[in-house]
Amino acid sequence: METQEISRILLDQADRLFAQHLTREARAAAETGAWPENLWQAVAAAGLPLAMVPETAGGAGLAPGDALRLVRRSGFHALPLPLAETMLGNALWVATGEKPLAQPVSFSATPPTGLRGAGDNAILDGDAGAVPWGDVAWLLVVAEDAAGGRHLALVAPPEAALPQRRNLAFEPRPKRHLAGVRPVALRPAPRLAAPGLRPLGAILRAQQMVGAMERALDYALLYANERQQFGRPIGKFQAVQHMLASAAGQFAAATAAADQALEAWGGADVEFAAALAKARVGEAAGKIAEIVHQVHGAMGFTQEHPLHFLTRRLWSWRDECGNEAEWQRVIGARVMQAGGEALWPMLAGA
Repeated sequence: METQEISRILLDQADRLFAQHLTREARAAAETGAWPENLWQAVAAAGLPLAMVPETAGGAGLAPGDALRLVRRSGFHALPLPLAETMLGNALWVATGEKPLAQPVSFSATPPTGLRGAGDNAILDGDAGAVPWGDVAWLLVVAEDAAGGRHLALVAPPEAALPQRRNLAFEPRPKRHLAGVRPVALRPAPRLAAPGLRPLGAILRAQQMVGAMERALDYALLYANERQQFGRPIGKFQAVQHMLASAAGQFAAATAAADQALEAWGGADVEFAAALAKARVGEAAGKIAEIVHQVHGAMGFTQEHPLHFLTRRLWSWRDECGNEAEWQRVIGARVMQAGGEALWPMLAGA
């Protein structure tokens, strides 16, 4: 079976699985901080956490672009699991020559942590910051030794409960302090991790935001065509049409930037692609969230309507792994370094 056909089947399977298991009760339970074990087992049984892992290592063997489209679908469904993080974690860990991890995996998007000693005596010396699902997931961090060599360190989940810390979407983001922690395993950093994990995380968040924006726009269009005002659907009013057209334009631009990052995944200039994608998608996320809530009026702010599951994630994800301002500074520094004459070729070739 061709890879493209496998990708289509896996994405269809994922959509059906998410729709079946993401009930209102399951979402409500996840937002209390409870780990959705049944949902995780269903996702793991479908092989989704191994989407980026080669078939020779027991994974689905999808091309990066196809695997990252699965990340978009998780954003579309507002999946309350670290699927994107585990997909990346397994891709990184298998790239070191190890077997994929069966448990949830997360990563630190902070700069490389320090590393003292070597081999079984290696000790981390730093802070992983806020880690997605860091209370239950195995953690991957890039560690740098005194000679400047980079390593990928695997850290076990915390033995004691961490202070609860969640983002606006109520996704767990506890802080992990690594000073004096001995990693479970330490391997030379693979080529995929060469730019660090922050650019890779930024691309993941950009894909998730594109998926969430798509679903939020679907809700807005449906509501505009159903909600009656003065004897006709509000979608017939020019002001509402203008807002929806503006949101559609933002979504198209964000999708193009996210698509460009798909093509750059694993390449030499993935950091610049991540900067373009995260900056543009983050900008669009804020504007689209504003517009879809305007279209829904008061209804969009109720707990009963599912829109808030998406917009709260958009507001949270746009700040994770670097916000627009941070990545725009990266873009500006690159342009200044290359010189004014290189600006257009950079934009046209991006």
